[in-house]
Amino acid sequence: MTKLLLSLHVLAAILAVGPVAVAASMFPRLARAVPAGSGDGTAGILHRICRGYTYVGVAVPVLGIATAARMGVLTDAWLLASIVLTTAAAVLLLALILPGQEKLLDDTDADDTSRSALAKRLAMTTGIFNLLWAAVTVLMIVRPGSTTGA
Repeated sequence: MTKLLLSLHVLAAILAVGPVAVAASMFPRLARAVPAGSGDGTAGILHRICRGYTYVGVAVPVLGIATAARMGVLTDAWLLASIVLTTAAAVLLLALILPGQEKLLDDTDADDTSRSALAKRLAMTTGIFNLLWAAVTVLMIVRPGSTTGA
C-alpha cells in the first residue's frame, strides 16, 4: 500500500504542480503583451490551467501525508519542513498568483506602467513559488537524517 500511495503522490506532483509551475511562469510575459480585458487569449488559457490544476494539486499533500503516515515519518524534520514549504507555496498561489493573474486579465482601467509593474511582481512571486517547490522536491529526495543513504 505504501508503494501505491507514494507512486500516486509522485504522479500527482508531476501532473498537477508541474503544469501550474510552467503556466504561471509563462503568464506574466504573455499577459503584458495583450490588452487588458482579453482573457480568452493565451494568457487566459494559462490562467485557466493554473486555476484548474490548483484543484487537482490538493491531491499532492493529501497523498503525501497518507504516504508519510504509512511510512511512520510524520514527525521527521524533513517532512515537517516540506509541509511548511508546501503551505507557503499554496498561500502564494491562492493569495497572490491567481488573483494577480485575474487582475492582469481583467483590469481595463490600468495604464501600461501599472500593468507592467504588476506583471513584474507576479513574475517574482511565481519564481518564489517555483523555488519553494524545488526545495520541497529536494527534501523529498534527500530526506536529511534518513537511513536510505541518499
